[in-house]
Amino acid sequence: MRSLKKTKIVCTIGPVTESVETLKELLNRGMNVMRLNFSHGDYEEHGMRMKNFRQAMSETGIRGGILLDTKGPEIRTMTLKDGKDVSIKAGQKFTFTTDQSVVGDNERVAVTYENFAKDLKVGDIVLVDDGLLELDVTEIKGNEVICIARNNGDLGQKKGINLPNVSVNLPALSEKDIEDLKFGCQNNVDFVAASFIRKADDVRQVRKVLRENGGERIQIISKIESQEGLDNFDEILAESDGIMVARGDLGVEIPVEEVPCAQKMMIRKCNRAGKVVITATQMLDSMIKNPRPTRAEANDVANAILDGTDAVMLSGETAKGKYPLAAVEVMNKIAKKVDATIPPFYVEGVINKHDITTAVAEGSADISERLNAKLIVVGTESGRAARDMRRYFPKANILAITNNEKTANQLVLSRGVIPYVDASPKTLEEFFVIAEAAAKKLNLVENNDIIIATCGESVFIQGTTNSIKVIQVKA
Repeated sequence: MRSLKKTKIVCTIGPVTESVETLKELLNRGMNVMRLNFSHGDYEEHGMRMKNFRQAMSETGIRGGILLDTKGPEIRTMTLKDGKDVSIKAGQKFTFTTDQSVVGDNERVAVTYENFAKDLKVGDIVLVDDGLLELDVTEIKGNEVICIARNNGDLGQKKGINLPNVSVNLPALSEKDIEDLKFGCQNNVDFVAASFIRKADDVRQVRKVLRENGGERIQIISKIESQEGLDNFDEILAESDGIMVARGDLGVEIPVEEVPCAQKMMIRKCNRAGKVVITATQMLDSMIKNPRPTRAEANDVANAILDGTDAVMLSGETAKGKYPLAAVEVMNKIAKKVDATIPPFYVEGVINKHDITTAVAEGSADISERLNAKLIVVGTESGRAARDMRRYFPKANILAITNNEKTANQLVLSRGVIPYVDASPKTLEEFFVIAEAAAKKLNLVENNDIIIATCGESVFIQGTTNSIKVIQVKA
């Protein structure tokens, strides 16, 4: 019988992992979703990676999902003299200007955001290059923001700028983001990770672009990367299909000691809502250069799983690192070990108000624990029935039988869910027969194992799940 991890792995694909052969190896070692970071690369590169990934899936027989991660709205430094970094000394005065004709030096630099001086006030903090350079705002003069540097550091051109606790009026989508979303629709991606989501309307704007370009079934994973995103988390979650706990920029925007509590809060709320959650950034960061992770990194991955995350993500480890295959293998081993320790019904107070589909999911999960079932099989068109079941952290794996390829691709991201496409069942009895047959075919059960199967009388009609059957596997 197959031994499967429940927690899913998202791998960022870059130059070192884009070949068909390497992608096949990543799939075989535990990758579930390919992430393409649209902050880097061009359409030709990303298109080639999608083509290679689909070929790798076809040749291995392993299903995976494709996630397009947008660059998002951002503020960056502009041109410096001769393109060279400049040295900033602690205590020195330094000026940011919105006059984009300025060529920067060690006293001033232009920024890409035209409302920079309008949004800031005296006493605010400006962070450059992931917080490596910190400056205090001491004066606003027209289109200039005059600061005092807190520390020594080098300032380069095109470096990111963060403004902690400042509500910036950047658009939710840049022109590049809109074109990237259109490209994603044309190439049938499964997920969009929308960067720097600050409020619910940002998500609605992303969904509008997707719908206008034939991508209405693409799921939106909102990346929470600022205090404003945390403040508006509940409304963002309601509009999103899932959340990415984007700890990189979040750890710059809010005090680093607050990030663990924010992570736990977001994962808990996603679990209760039945929406997917990815924990990301620096999970096995040292494996970019080293063949083994630090103990702290191994604990970080384990603790995200114990928090209840659906997926853990690798960034530079697989995009540009020396040991991409080893990183996935380490993550896979940690997931298998820790998954087995999570008790069922982990999230308290999941259900406030029952509807039939949710009540059937809760009942099925309960029965599976009482009977020590090896597998729960759900019929689902949209994926909701499987995600409802996943909320209860059952010990049994969840086999989601669907008639929709897109739904199957998206369910690879949900914890403990194994998607399987079969559009043939038309009645409940036909579904129950196929449930047992598929479980055997996939080597998920053995003789005399218990399967809990659940579906609706109208098979694959969203929101109709109302039936449960206990099946004992026969040879």
